[in-house]
Amino acid sequence: MNVLIVFAHPEPRSFNGALKDTAVETLARAGHEVVVSDLYRLGWKAALDAADVPGERLDADFLDVSKEQERVSGQGLTPADIRAEQEKVAWCDLLIFQFPMWWFGMPAVLKGWVDRTMARGFAYQAGRKYDTGMLKGRRAMVCTTTGTAGSLYEPDGIDGELRHILWPVHNGIFRYLGFDVLPPFAAWMPGRLSDAERQSCLDDYAKRLLNLDDTPPLYFHPAADYGPDQRLKPGVVARTGFQWNPSDGHRHAHRSLSDD
Repeated sequence: MNVLIVFAHPEPRSFNGALKDTAVETLARAGHEVVVSDLYRLGWKAALDAADVPGERLDADFLDVSKEQERVSGQGLTPADIRAEQEKVAWCDLLIFQFPMWWFGMPAVLKGWVDRTMARGFAYQAGRKYDTGMLKGRRAMVCTTTGTAGSLYEPDGIDGELRHILWPVHNGIFRYLGFDVLPPFAAWMPGRLSDAERQSCLDDYAKRLLNLDDTPPLYFHPAADYGPDQRLKPGVVARTGFQWNPSDGHRHAHRSLSDD
């Protein structure tokens, strides 16, 4: 298996760095090929801008990013730094995002990697998303750390359930592009753990990585569950934990009868 780890932390000796190193060592010992994109070490440019769409623009007066990305991809003009990352994505069977949870999401440099690398024409295009995504057949997962305890990320926790927080990554990036999405691995508040507890967490991550083939992916509704308006059909019970189906009078957990 070919594994790409996209690492987004400014300190290589951080616990994120330890998780990344554990993944590299564990997977390599198991006979897999592993490549790491260390975004801070690469000096990755996060902002997608006009420099990413070289050549004669379709409209010199207005930058339509999606159309220009598709043009650049089709003309073979993709800038070298983006092309190098796209080649890694095309090569990999498993994509791992390794990052700290900052402000309930990814660090800006990792979002910028997605913006620039997963370009239209390379990673998606009209009619090629979700079930028909251009990166279908690959798997992806998140490994993250938090600054607060895991109890805060339970369904009744003040920070909200972790998979809800990660929905923009799981559904809006991975699943949108066609990946099968594996459950996330979270290291809860590693800065407050003892050395023994930190090692136990690393051991748990290694075990997870060695059992990926036995780990069912997260559930996402197939295209057949949606109508022409791309909304769940009446009678389809929402099963993702994030969606609900108002057409059948279903209510999400955050709504009460008084909301009506």
